[in-house]
Amino acid sequence: QVQLVESGGDLVQPGGSLRLSCSASGFTFLRASMSWYRQAPGKERELVAGISPGGISTDYADSVKDRFTISRDNANNTLYLQMYSLKPDDTAVYYCYVPIWQSWGQGTQVTVSS
Repeated sequence: QVQLVESGGDLVQPGGSLRLSCSASGFTFLRASMSWYRQAPGKERELVAGISPGGISTDYADSVKDRFTISRDNANNTLYLQMYSLKPDDTAVYYCYVPIWQSWGQGTQVTVSS
């Protein structure tokens, strides 16, 4: 079955960087568009970034443009989210999502605080 496992979340100071990973299995990864979402306490889950199957096309929420980069390694079935210049407002649980299968990972916690 479809399985998505996120990792890389941590406590980081404002202005810091993190790279999240999502290991995928159970489907043909290289043919699937992929997304990162996040959910902050008391807020709805929101789309952060998306990437096409080949990795050529990407899309970002306005709040993370120019700070976050989504990428993928199709040879290793892994999705990434590189985050720079982190702000306290980026604090959330970050989820990997595969739209075609409507499947979510378990999430990884990112906390930005001094």
